[in-house]
Amino acid sequence: MNSSKMLSIWIKAARPQTLPAAFVPVCVGASLAYHDQLLSWDATLVALLCAFLIQIGTNFANDYFDFKKGADTDERIGFDRATAKGLISADAMRNATIITMGVAFLLGLYLVWHAGWVIFWVGVASLIFGVLYTGGPFPLGYNGLGDVFVFIFFGIVAVMGTYYVNALEWSSASFWASLAVGALSTNILVINNLRDVEQDKVAGKNTLGVLFGEDTLRWEYLLMLFLALAIPPHFYFQLGYSAAIFLPFVTAPYGFVQLYKVWFWDDKQKFNKVLEHTARFMTFYGILFSIGIITDHL
Repeated sequence: MNSSKMLSIWIKAARPQTLPAAFVPVCVGASLAYHDQLLSWDATLVALLCAFLIQIGTNFANDYFDFKKGADTDERIGFDRATAKGLISADAMRNATIITMGVAFLLGLYLVWHAGWVIFWVGVASLIFGVLYTGGPFPLGYNGLGDVFVFIFFGIVAVMGTYYVNALEWSSASFWASLAVGALSTNILVINNLRDVEQDKVAGKNTLGVLFGEDTLRWEYLLMLFLALAIPPHFYFQLGYSAAIFLPFVTAPYGFVQLYKVWFWDDKQKFNKVLEHTARFMTFYGILFSIGIITDHL
């Protein structure tokens, strides 16, 4: 196999369509630091690199552990998994997970030097839980806790952690912003689980959809969407931000189109596109939310 084709396989295995869950938290957290005139460009850049690496490392770990647990079969309708398809060996995927997480750890040491030991423990927890999502004796994704993990680590921890490495202090505004980001990150997982509910049931992967039914996921998607849309008004009415903070509402029609698909589309084969559009919605929302935050400072 030539090198360009192998590179393409690895890029697909990294699942770039999920990377908004890494980019948006850092974008929002850094924007809040800029608003407070506490932005540190080097810390933000390193935090962004770490976020991308942890997201990719988690995706590699999922690829490896789902293959080992037999969750990825020929009946899978989601994006192809490189290990299950035989495109990458299990050992190579395991090593890629270790290397990616290891580089994230080494880069994170700069943030520890810059912001203190609290970031060391935040980073270590993020790396450990990224692996434990599908690995270990009690994998979170197999026991109905994947949504909680995503909301906390790709929302609260990522946004508040980004703000902290810039400002060297915690912020209540970053907490409220993190709820919107966590909600939209969770909705990416909701689509993944809704698409795969039948295959997950056979594999013994007890997502919320397997445990409580598909309508639970549909209601979760709706609630997470409304939570995200409830945060800009909080910033305006309670935190004193300008009307520019409502910029994310421009994306609302796009979000409601995805909500319609979640509730009324039955063809799960189409849900890969819904997942991509959900991730794009998160990206558009995050960028406009960040612009609204920055504009308030200007």
